[in-house]
Amino acid sequence: MSDGDENSDGEGPQGGDRPSLADRRETPDVYQPAEDSHLLATAARERVSAGDRALDVGTGSGYVASALADAGATVVASDLNPAACEQAAERGLPVVRADLLGPFRDGAFDVVTFNPPYLPTDPDNEWGDWMERALSGGEDGRAAIDPFLDDLDRVLAPDGAAYLLVSSLTDPDAVRERATANGLTATEVDRESHPFETLLVLRLSLAGE
Repeated sequence: MSDGDENSDGEGPQGGDRPSLADRRETPDVYQPAEDSHLLATAARERVSAGDRALDVGTGSGYVASALADAGATVVASDLNPAACEQAAERGLPVVRADLLGPFRDGAFDVVTFNPPYLPTDPDNEWGDWMERALSGGEDGRAAIDPFLDDLDRVLAPDGAAYLLVSSLTDPDAVRERATANGLTATEVDRESHPFETLLVLRLSLAGE
């Protein structure tokens, strides 16, 4: 990814320039760190405090979770993919096999990070394997983002914040609207342009915090 054809507002690709799911299938089992992982890790690491209770959702290889731990947070990594859980555990991270936020206690975390599967994907062009789960965000790119936003306020501590990686492919305005509908304030804290897309990190906090 690098600068390329985008709409004039920098919020997305034009026409048929969108990358396909097949273009991003780099490993058979676990998504490995890429530009999106680095952007999220950097943004979150700069804003985490020593002793914060942190959760990295969809941890993959554990790259973002390790960055939080290096900054002094007490981190739990989670993923539905058992191979991802194994890789994260090999980094020395505590790991929970989980689908999004379901098993975690109310108000448990000061910091939550999530680099979701976000590539908009035709249902007829999916493989049904773990790498597809790590990349495909469904037809609008928000199949994992929307349920995450619907449950996020429950697990955040009163003054906590989440850092969500969003692509211009997923309609960031729609993400912000969903966040607002769930009582969250969404603030852009970082962005990076690439061919086909612009990556953004949104800070999500409870409204009024």
